[in-house]
Amino acid sequence: MNKEYLKNRFPMLMLIFAFGGIFGFIYEEIFYRFDLGEWVKRGTTFGPWIPIYGFGGILILGLTYKVRKNPFLVCLLATVASGILELATGWVILTVWGIRLWNYNEEILNWGNIGGFVCARSVLFFGISGIFLRFVVVPVFEKLENKMPKNAWLALCFIPAGLFIADIIISLIVRAAG
Repeated sequence: MNKEYLKNRFPMLMLIFAFGGIFGFIYEEIFYRFDLGEWVKRGTTFGPWIPIYGFGGILILGLTYKVRKNPFLVCLLATVASGILELATGWVILTVWGIRLWNYNEEILNWGNIGGFVCARSVLFFGISGIFLRFVVVPVFEKLENKMPKNAWLALCFIPAGLFIADIIISLIVRAAG
């Protein structure tokens, strides 16, 4: 992808970031309802979104661009990239800040577990989610982009992403102060 393409697709990337964060929040709420038997607010922000899923959505979108017509390669790249993102993020957060945000050692269906940071169930879900993103979500968003007035499209892209980013910043400030 060249710079001009990214510049033109920046609103879409912001929408994917927000969508990914919300999608991940919903996934985790449902998963942990089954795992723990009760509803638990997931994530580190105040809102209904989880940052790593937003970043993961953008990562998957970028890495699968050249193979976007091949579902198998999209799934494979999404699986590997998400696994690396999850492993590296979990390890860095624990090493640098001493915080463990997730631990697959304590969850159901944790086979293929690597240090509690990543497991086969999670990366396989991310691979399938990559297919969903590339072949369902992006085409729907592209149709919306083509049908909506430009200002409405930009509002749809930037308002949720802006709220998400503001929530990340506010959550970090509140946790640092508290």
